[in-house]
Amino acid sequence: MADHHEITEHEHGTMDITQHRKTFAGFIRAAIWVSVISILILIFMALTNA
Repeated sequence: MADHHEITEHEHGTMDITQHRKTFAGFIRAAIWVSVISILILIFMALTNA
């Protein structure tokens, strides 16, 4: 029963982080889009004296 709770030494650089990288890239892409759209809305509001 203790087989799956065995403690092993962690070797740096052995974990697959492909999904982490994809998620982070998606987050950054979304943050950039939100920032650009917000800036464009603010510019539009400034030009139309809203």
